[in-house]
Amino acid sequence: MALGLPLALTPRPGRAADDVDAPPAPTGPSLGDFRRLSYRVGLTVSALGGPCRDVYASLPLPAEWPEQRVEVIDEETTPDIRNLRYRTLPGGGVRQLLVDIPALPVGQEARAVVTLDVERAALIAPEDTSRLSIPPKPSKDLKPFLGPSPSIETRHPKVVRFAKSLGEGLEGWEKVEAIYDGVRAKIEYRDGPLKGAARALADGWGDCEELTCLFIACARYHGIPARTVWVEGHCYPEFHLVDDEGRGSWFPCQAAGTRAFGSMPDQLPILQKGDSFRDPDRPGKSLRYVSDFCRGSAVSEAGSPKVDWIRGPA
Repeated sequence: MALGLPLALTPRPGRAADDVDAPPAPTGPSLGDFRRLSYRVGLTVSALGGPCRDVYASLPLPAEWPEQRVEVIDEETTPDIRNLRYRTLPGGGVRQLLVDIPALPVGQEARAVVTLDVERAALIAPEDTSRLSIPPKPSKDLKPFLGPSPSIETRHPKVVRFAKSLGEGLEGWEKVEAIYDGVRAKIEYRDGPLKGAARALADGWGDCEELTCLFIACARYHGIPARTVWVEGHCYPEFHLVDDEGRGSWFPCQAAGTRAFGSMPDQLPILQKGDSFRDPDRPGKSLRYVSDFCRGSAVSEAGSPKVDWIRGPA
């Protein structure tokens, strides 16, 4: 489920001065070195105090992206697991594993674990960014990344005033880079609870989520599609630009930590992309991040399911 153009798999050759028929250099990011690992997602469910029934769980999985390849290499289940299913949420930013346990006797433990082979590439910024610009007419797929999201308050007066002060007189790549540098200069990195873009701006500090939220809010104010990329224990933003032929690409940037604009040396598995999700298991809510979910019922109110989540490198 790759959004944007496929990325170059080999280094870009230089163009000779007399090679008038050579194609133009790619305008999207290129893939760097790959990191490969086995990654597990699953759960164990125990029936405590009595039997349980109708246990259902959904768990987000790493998915395919231009810079990430994912293959299911093993599905481990105990007899109490009826089946394993997969689904992708609307918008394509989250893939989920679905687990059904019709009945679980008292003292019994059910287990479902999927092992994935994940290859994650570093991303390298294009050498020539002069052909890149803000999409003049964003497609339907890009419009969700132009408005407010949970903790990304694009219409908050403080955020609007700050966003207006960034990138004046600049276009395309240079404008986005000015927003990036402005956010990093304004917000001191400090660990803390999630408080969103507006509060981080008022306080002058925040962690990777606040820096990411504020960059995305400011980019969206200027009509630049932007979204959150979620990896293990961290997040960062990416933004969307088009070239002079209308081809669009997503570009990452490291909002918190070592400066990396348009490139991403980080090779942690990508868990999700986006920051406003609708999950059928939690209707009526707009989710910033889709977490693990489980529900079940006791038989004659005698028991309760105890869930232990499994997630991480194998």
